[in-house]
Amino acid sequence: MSADKPMADERLAKVSLTKSLLQRPEVGAVVGLIAVILFFTVYADSRMFSLSGIMNFMEPAAQLGILAIAAALLMVGGEFDLSIGSMIAFAGIALGIPLVLWGWPLSLSILFAFGVAVITGAINGFIVLRSGLPSFIVTLAFLFILRGLTLVSLKEATGTTQLRGVKEAAGDSWLVEMFSGDAFEGAFTWLANMGWIDTFKNGTPKVQGIPVEIIWFVVLALAASWLLTRTRFGNWIFAAGGDPIAARNVGVPVNRVKIILFIFTAMAATLVATITVLEFGTADASRGLLKEFHAIIAAVIGGCLLTGGYGSAIGAMVGAVIFGMVQIGITYTNINLDWFQVFMGAILLIAVVLNNWVRNKAMSAH
Repeated sequence: MSADKPMADERLAKVSLTKSLLQRPEVGAVVGLIAVILFFTVYADSRMFSLSGIMNFMEPAAQLGILAIAAALLMVGGEFDLSIGSMIAFAGIALGIPLVLWGWPLSLSILFAFGVAVITGAINGFIVLRSGLPSFIVTLAFLFILRGLTLVSLKEATGTTQLRGVKEAAGDSWLVEMFSGDAFEGAFTWLANMGWIDTFKNGTPKVQGIPVEIIWFVVLALAASWLLTRTRFGNWIFAAGGDPIAARNVGVPVNRVKIILFIFTAMAATLVATITVLEFGTADASRGLLKEFHAIIAAVIGGCLLTGGYGSAIGAMVGAVIFGMVQIGITYTNINLDWFQVFMGAILLIAVVLNNWVRNKAMSAH
C-alpha cells in the first residue's frame, strides 16, 4: 500500500444520505407541510395561495410559532409549560395597566412586562426543580393562577375583563411600529407601482407590507435554531432533556438550563402579548386561551418528543405554519369550520406516529 495513502479508520461508520435525512427532527413536519399544501391546492379556493392569502394564514401561524419555538426548546430540555397561554393575558395587563392607568411611557411598560415574565418563568422553573414535581402539574397550576390574577386585576382596575385605551396611551412611540402593523410598506408600494403585486382600483397594494409578527417569528426561529444546533448551550439543552443525571455528571448545569428555558417561554408569551395588545389596542383576560396546547401541538408536529432530548426549532416553525394553514385554509374550502379541531387532532396523532417511525428508521437505517 502506498505510503501517501492513509488507511481509512474502520471505527468511523459511514452514514447514508437516507439515514442522515431521517435523523433530522423536522423531516416529518416538512412531509406534513407538503401534504397539507397539496390538500389545499386541490380543495381550496386558489386565492388561498395568493400573496394576501399567504399573509392571512401566516399571521396566526407567526404568533403561534413564537410560542411553539419556545415550547419546543423547553420540550427538548425535558419539560413542559402549560401556563404559556395564560401568560399572554397576564403579560398583557402587566403592559397595559402601567401604560394606561399609571401613565408610564411605552418603553418602561414593555420593560416592566418582560420583567414580570422573567420572574414568573423563574418561579415556574424553581418550583419544578426544587419540588421534584412534574412540570406538567406545576405549570397547569400556574395556568389557573395567572388567568385568575388577570381577571381579578382587570376587574379591580376597570370593572370589566378588558382594558382599553392602549393605542391612545402609546401615542406615536417608535416602539409601536416594532410590535404592530406592517413592515416594508415602501417596498410593497413600489412593487404595486411596478405591477408585480395585486392592487385595488385606486392603485393601493392589497398587501401593504409584511406583518411584524411574521418578522419576529422568522428571526426567532433562526436564532433559536442557531442556539440549539451551533452553541454549547444548545448541547446542554439536549443533554438536560435526554439524560439529566448523566448531564450533571459531566458538568452540565441542568437546573440553570431549565430555569432559563422556563424564562424564555414566559418571555415568548410576553412578546405575543405585546404584539396583540398594541395591535388591538386592548388588554383582554381571555387572550391566549388554549394557546399552550396549540404551541405544544405545533412543537410535536415539528418533531419534538414528549420524553425530551429530541426536537428542532425549525420543526416547530413548520408545525406552526401547518397549524395556521389548516386554521385559515379551511375557510377557503366548502368544509364546515367545525372540522378544524378534528383535523388538528388527526394531524397531531399522525405527527406523533410519524415522528416515532422516522426516529426508529433513523436508528436502524444504514
